[in-house]
Amino acid sequence: MISVKQTQTLLCRAAALLLLGLMQTACESDQTASVTDTFNKQQIEGPTMGTSYHITVCTKPDNAVEEPALQQEVDQLLQEINQQMSTYIKTSELSRFNQSEPDQWINVSPSVVKVVDASLKLSKDSADAFDMTVGPLVNIWHFGPNPGKKTLPAASRIEAARKSVGYQHIEVQHDPPALKKLIPEVYVDLSAIAKGYAVDMVAELLESHSIENYLVEIGGEMRARGHNNQGLPWKVGIEKPVSETRVVQSVVPLSNLSMATSGNYRNFFEVDGVSYSHTIDPRTGWPVKHTLASVTVVGETCMNCDAVATCLMVLGPEEGYNWAKERKIAAYFIVKTGNGFQERYSPRWHELLGEENKL
Repeated sequence: MISVKQTQTLLCRAAALLLLGLMQTACESDQTASVTDTFNKQQIEGPTMGTSYHITVCTKPDNAVEEPALQQEVDQLLQEINQQMSTYIKTSELSRFNQSEPDQWINVSPSVVKVVDASLKLSKDSADAFDMTVGPLVNIWHFGPNPGKKTLPAASRIEAARKSVGYQHIEVQHDPPALKKLIPEVYVDLSAIAKGYAVDMVAELLESHSIENYLVEIGGEMRARGHNNQGLPWKVGIEKPVSETRVVQSVVPLSNLSMATSGNYRNFFEVDGVSYSHTIDPRTGWPVKHTLASVTVVGETCMNCDAVATCLMVLGPEEGYNWAKERKIAAYFIVKTGNGFQERYSPRWHELLGEENKL
């Protein structure tokens, strides 16, 4: 699925590959010479959603998976999700909805309703900081699929785009599953949540084959279960929020949890010495101006982590931290200061990962 966040996704692809390599290094470097592998490690990967996926499965030697067959199932599943939620496939369910006239129910799959429902819930809970209809604003700020010349949009264009943004312009029907727009200009983009949902669906597919130890990653969003081939929790990297290089800020254990990271440090442009981030605040129509460089969220489902990470990037270091703390969300904030980066974590982060994993 290619989305209004295509540029950011493609930039993150190389970072995801780097982090995966460092995850494996971290897993192996923790071992002593007396530890031997007791599990087979099998890996499959491929392109999807404008980025790539990587799956690592660990099984007993006598219970190895058939990699070609499993990859075929994974690819088919991801193609189905694309056909439901892509804004770049003109015949997708979401594209049909975006092209529809107002006040018409457009039939969609139950999965589309599930993701839209989750988006609506987060939008209401965050007082509009998260909004799946923000696409028109992203486009006029040159962060959409056709970025064009990086210039400041006129205030009149921003205000015009804001009139078409608002989750309140969407209605959901569950039986039969359908969506309806209330104004003609509304445009839904699920790029801030769909990759996380896809990770969850791939994880469920693996579990349907009784696979108990896996790490699934799509475009940097992850979900892990069980342990690696050396019997330890999976270890995943969080990238240092700097644009000039790709290094890992921290490595954390991840077992029976999901993780998603959102950042402002790669996709931006400057005009007259002022930086404008790709993270657009739906409440103002402008790129965020705070100092939060990146935020990582850990939780049960990757769909929720994916969306909440985007939401916290809009809310910023103070409002976002307080919002996460009140809702017992496990979040790790990296804030840019005049002296480098300051790290801050919510109380729930250590409840899930343990005090020994302070970042």
